[in-house]
Amino acid sequence: MIPKTHPRYESLLLRDKVKNALKEGYLADSGMIAHGRGEAFDYLIGEKTTETAKKACEAAVATIYLAKNPVLSVNGNTTALAIDEIIELAKATNSKIEINLFYRTPERVEIITKMFKERGWEKILGGNDEELAYIDNLNSPRATASEEGSYTADVMLVPLEDGDRAEILVQNGKKIIAIDLNPVSRTAKMSTITIVDNIVRAVPLMTKIANEFKESGKAYDKEFLEKIVNNFSNEENLKDSLAAIELK
Repeated sequence: MIPKTHPRYESLLLRDKVKNALKEGYLADSGMIAHGRGEAFDYLIGEKTTETAKKACEAAVATIYLAKNPVLSVNGNTTALAIDEIIELAKATNSKIEINLFYRTPERVEIITKMFKERGWEKILGGNDEELAYIDNLNSPRATASEEGSYTADVMLVPLEDGDRAEILVQNGKKIIAIDLNPVSRTAKMSTITIVDNIVRAVPLMTKIANEFKESGKAYDKEFLEKIVNNFSNEENLKDSLAAIELK
């Protein structure tokens, strides 16, 4: 039991979720390395959402609202850290959710599918091997794609992503929204919009923005949404995100 008075309480809580996900069999062991790498970058931005990340979240939500078939892609780390938050975002933006795993096994797919269904999300895509298509020119296990979902998606949220997949998905004409704490990663550079923030902060913020847009009617204002997207530069976003890193 982690005491709430511990100065690293939030960080330790996330580590515990990742550790438990490994024990429960739906997180690959390399996912723990990925989490540690991200945590290091979170330290460098002060473990808070920067103004730059907030603007990227707004652009991401606007892009999803403009999409015809938006898909939220989830892996083991995303499930461990933000399953409930991903479901809320999907509800707020009328998006689909699809499983995509680098170390794909029937057992991992089954566990993640069950976890989403237990939380009321029945239509989780990417779980049935017999119904999967494959993304052209992607030579990795993450080439799997649901025809209803990522294969035909025009916009995809790919939190905690692999750079090769992000690059190929963009080459396939998709707008890719990444959540990556490392602003110089291949994923960050190859994506259409990169949110340089911790997934546990970024996804709830996106949901908050999405609901605010809906309540104000702006979610249905194409001109308003396009203005946000057109004014966003991922290159400038990454430069500003890099500048926000403080070495203390």
